Amino acid sequence: MTRRSIGFIGTGRIAQALISGLAKDPETVIYGFDKVPEAMEAVSSLYGVKPEASIPDLAGDASIVVISVKPYQVADVLAELSPALGPDHLLISVAAGISTGFISANSPDGTRVVRVMPNTPAFVGQGMTALCKGSHATDEDLTLAEEIFNAIGKTAIVEESGMDAATAVSGSGPAYMFRIIDSLAEGGAASGLDRETAQILAAQTMLGAAAMVLTGRKSPEELVREVTTPGGTTEAGLKEMDRHDLRGALIETVKAAAARSRELMK
Repeated sequence: MTRRSIGFIGTGRIAQALISGLAKDPETVIYGFDKVPEAMEAVSSLYGVKPEASIPDLAGDASIVVISVKPYQVADVLAELSPALGPDHLLISVAAGISTGFISANSPDGTRVVRVMPNTPAFVGQGMTALCKGSHATDEDLTLAEEIFNAIGKTAIVEESGMDAATAVSGSGPAYMFRIIDSLAEGGAASGLDRETAQILAAQTMLGAAAMVLTGRKSPEELVREVTTPGGTTEAGLKEMDRHDLRGALIETVKAAAARSRELMK
């Protein structure tokens, strides 16, 4: 096994996004197992992933094993995977709400685990992935996981206690952004634009605004003040936004998603 042999258990949307980024690196060998043969065939055809007949077979070839199945499937996957794990393996889990403690408790003693939460903009190379390490994982393991997920966007290291919040903000966040874009576009259409043009204006504006925040030069509130002229159009819109308490609604949205992430582990 080599340091860059990576195996995916489950080849769904997030796994495919990561695979599409990793497949560009000629030094990385990618293996895959999916209980749906057609899904495995599709990923193999698209990205050159080497299909495996079983989970233990995958562990025999890959030193880094990415568990990319639904949360309720993790226990069954670990039951098959654990007998094939050795001290050289690193487990990376993308299952929402599943703690590193749960994975460790269902794996051989000392198994190194890194928990991650990527998001769907990974499909266009603009993903945001939060990472935390389990009790046996090393700083080097965390650095390696960062390198892997940097292939599909940006990464941020958090404490595991913050992973539910990270799931709510960035994991679920694209859906909230899509809803906001759709609403802005609908408002534009209601005000005289054609729907397609309104959607492009809204989406590109969100992209540009996010890029300005990511420079780190000014806070979002400072940027709001800069674009708001007293008595102008932006102020009129912000007053309506405040009247409907959009800020409060979004805060409660994140809190609800974080609470659900915590419930998934119970």
